[in-house]
This record gives sequence, C-alpha cells and structure tokens, in this order.
Amino acid sequence: MVLGMNSVLISEFKAKAIATLKRVRDTGEPLQVTIRGRAVAEIFPPRQTQEEGVVLGGCADLMVQRPADARLVLNDFADEWEMNR
Repeated sequence: MVLGMNSVLISEFKAKAIATLKRVRDTGEPLQVTIRGRAVAEIFPPRQTQEEGVVLGGCADLMVQRPADARLVLNDFADEWEMNR
C-alpha cells in the first residue's frame, strides 16, 4: 500500500465506480478499495505517455508499433455489473 493512500468501501466504489475512477485519473491520487477493512484492490492513475504508440525493437527497419493501452480495451462491461442485472 502507498503511504497516504485514500480508501473506499467496495459498496461505495461499486455505486460510484465511474466517478471514482475519473477522480483517480484527474487527481493522480491512488485509491484502495476495501471489504470489511481489508484491502481487495488498489487503483492507480494511468501513466502519462507522450506517444500514441510505443516503438518496439532496436533497428529502424524492424520497428513495430503497438496501439496505446487505451485502445486495447474498447469493450464496455457495464452490462456485466451486478447492479445492472
């Protein structure tokens, strides 16, 4: 756990997940999710990148680019949350 990390109960996180994740992103402060006082997850803000893709390889003619992390996950899992059932 990071010193000074804020924590939130899992029930509150579940009810306000999107707003909570945006707050972590915007403030840059990590967050710990707890159940009955025990940590179950730690949420950290995304790392800042200056490039859209990361160049892999060492030779100019062998360079390969991978998509930025944000484009790797394009799926919306909102329908899988228990509260939406």
